[in-house]
Amino acid sequence: MGQQYHCGIGEHLIAQNAGVAMHQLHFDTDAIVFAYKKAEKIAERIGIKSPVPHLAGFAYPHVASLGCEIFFPEDAEEPRPIPIIKTPSDINHLKEPDNYLSAPVIQKKLQTLEKLLEKVPSAPKSIGHLYEGPVTTAMLLMGESFLILPYDDPKRAHKLLEFCAKSAVNYANTIRNKLGIPVEPCPVSIPDDFAGMFPPSLFEEFVLPYWEILYSGMQASERYLHSELLRIEHLPLLEKANINLFDPSSDQYLTPEILKQHCPCEFTLLIKEWEIAHLSIEELEKLYERYAESKPQSISFWLCFFEHEEKIIALLKKARSMS
Repeated sequence: MGQQYHCGIGEHLIAQNAGVAMHQLHFDTDAIVFAYKKAEKIAERIGIKSPVPHLAGFAYPHVASLGCEIFFPEDAEEPRPIPIIKTPSDINHLKEPDNYLSAPVIQKKLQTLEKLLEKVPSAPKSIGHLYEGPVTTAMLLMGESFLILPYDDPKRAHKLLEFCAKSAVNYANTIRNKLGIPVEPCPVSIPDDFAGMFPPSLFEEFVLPYWEILYSGMQASERYLHSELLRIEHLPLLEKANINLFDPSSDQYLTPEILKQHCPCEFTLLIKEWEIAHLSIEELEKLYERYAESKPQSISFWLCFFEHEEKIIALLKKARSMS
């Protein structure tokens, strides 16, 4: 079998093409349907399947359910959660909500999804990521000060991470029940970008046990991981976590060659936005060939700016010739 690949259209470009704000792709059903209808012409031009209308990517439903306020800028910036843990002692008072779906932003998202499904029954039943990984969730709840907590107060760090992992499972099961999605064994992905901030010696103590709570609690039949800050020293730990597929995405420390030699499981590769912006068509084609030599499970690339269409079309041609 040849090299698998994926090409998509960035949400910000879909919004720009339709003349709508990113904020509308989160909460305005008519804007979502209109924007994705307009995006069909982009997909036709570059030669890919049209994207299915869906709510804009949203990483923070779980922390919103725990009480974080989420700020949605009107412009193209990403939503931002506001931490709720001001001092380490606040961790002692954390408790799970009586109703994981009562937060105003979750209610608004659910209402938007309900309206979208009436218009587009094939739309994904999702209001956003089920959760972020435990370390990333702890960072969202506490801010950057969490990074020193395992050194200064390891007992409280463990308490917070356990809360993050167990509440993530409970939120995920609650929202899946609400949306009529079976709670049963299935492939499970954890996105934990900040996990790599801890060196391997701390990683085994403060990361792996809480990934295990999430994977086990979600009844993972296969384990997928997305993390962008891992180093070569972390890769053997993926085997300890029984990871089946690793997505390093924009990880600046792991080259395709390092992954081919040291990653104990399958992995994916991403042709990054800045590479598409700064490399010529010929250079991108050679980059794709280099990536393919490392035998990734798939190679992905995205159209994020209109001026990159010619490069994306060339990448698609190269990808199809090697698939």
